[in-house]
Formats: sequence, structure tokens, C-alpha cells
Amino acid sequence: MTTRSPSRPPHDAPRGRRAARTAVPPRKIPAETERSDGPQRIAKLLARAGVGSRRDVERMIEEGRIALNGETIAQPAPLLSSLDGLTVDGNPVAKPVSTRLYRFHKPAGCLTAARDPKGRKTIYDLLPKGLPRLMPVGRLDYNTEGLLLLTNDGEFKRQLELPASGVERTYRARAFGDISQTQLEDLVEGVTIDGVRYGKIDANLERRTGRNQWIELTLTEGKNREVRRVLEHLGLQVSRLIRTRYGQFTLEGLAMGAVEIVPRDALFQFRRRMGP
Repeated sequence: MTTRSPSRPPHDAPRGRRAARTAVPPRKIPAETERSDGPQRIAKLLARAGVGSRRDVERMIEEGRIALNGETIAQPAPLLSSLDGLTVDGNPVAKPVSTRLYRFHKPAGCLTAARDPKGRKTIYDLLPKGLPRLMPVGRLDYNTEGLLLLTNDGEFKRQLELPASGVERTYRARAFGDISQTQLEDLVEGVTIDGVRYGKIDANLERRTGRNQWIELTLTEGKNREVRRVLEHLGLQVSRLIRTRYGQFTLEGLAMGAVEIVPRDALFQFRRRMGP
């Protein structure tokens, strides 16, 4: 299902020296086929079936919510070749469907979460009805906007999020304060803040008006509030933060609040480049 809004520029951030990379789907690439890797750990098997991420599944096992042939599973280590006999909360697990990936232009003022005890709006309040069960790839905090990828495949979600996969995320930040390009370039060596190590960040000063500037940052780790913490460490106050790219996928042509499925050929091409 695809929901489109009229195309318009996704944000008012300036274009950087480097144009955002946009995938061009290859011609006549065959549709992706389901992979069969033989026996797999239960957490991985259920993640691929869209039950949740591996961490979600492991938590469900700890809570006694998953059973095999009526027997509650105590730990996620057993290897299984199929979903036969597996239940979650007493309900049989549906066979996995082909991996799907969606681009969503998240606005500021909503959580990347299924629900909020404080009653704040979440992305699921904004997504159109009728979509399959989708999980966010990484998170954008409450006041951060921009590209959020959504998938029905928990194992694919995990692969996209792992720093070892090397999938780049690009952000544009509007910040107040004094900063030089030289200071930003030092981030390529990484930085440690309050005992937390942040890896390589490619940062460029794009435009300055007085003490306000737009800064583009590309990274592969995506730790919690990483961009905000690094810029605050440099003495800047972030007033707006937009994720413009995740891997090869960008905000291009996607209006605020709109969601659009990634074409199967583009997804197949991306996964083939990522490898197993």
C-alpha cells in the first residue's frame, strides 16, 4: 500500500556540497526470493517472520509468551527449520512474507514507539490504516524529523541498524553558536563524551547566518541522540534536526507525514550490495 502526498521540498535545509544520493532501480532485476538458511535460532526465525526484532523476541521468551508445540520456550537458543508449532500468546505464528521496506517522512513532535505512557503522539498514530505490521529501522527522537525507514522483517531491521553493516545516515542540523570547519573535520577521528565513544562523523558547515548555521553530518553508528550530543559537546545549541538519508534512501519527493513503499527492485539491489 502506498500513500502519497503532493511532492514538495522535504525541508528548508540548504543543499550541501554533496548531492543526496538517490537509488536508480536497475532494469529487469528478478523479484527477491525468500532465503532459506537451514536451522536457525528461534529469535532470528521469529524476527524474520515479523514478530519483532531479535531483542523483542528475546523479551517475549523471558516473559513466557512463546511456546513450541504447547511447551513454553525458556531461552532462544534452540535451532528450528520452520515456524511449525510455534505460538506467540497462544496464537500460531504466520508464515513470513517477502521483506517490505517503506520510507516515512516523520514530523517533529511524535515518538518512534508503539505507545507512550504519557499519551504523546507516536508514528503509529500518523501512519495510514491498512499497512502491514511495521517496525522502525533505528529511531528518531521526539523533536527530530526526517527519513524513517519501516520494515516488516525484524532480521533486516537488525542488519540495517548494526554499525558493522556500515550503513550511512545523513543529518542536517540547524545550530546556534560558534564553530569552524576545522573543528567539524576533527570529528572524523571520533569523540568521547561522558565516557561514551562516538565513531567517525563526516561533518560539513553548509551555510552560516550570523551565529546560526546549517551543518551536514554523516555517520554509521546512530547511537541514542548522537548528533545532538556531539554538537552540544562542541558548544552548539541544536534548534532543528532532520535525517535526510539512510543508506541509499532519501527524503526526495516525500512530503512531511507521507509514507511510500520502496520498489522491490530497488530493495533487491540494496540488499544484494549489503551482502548476507
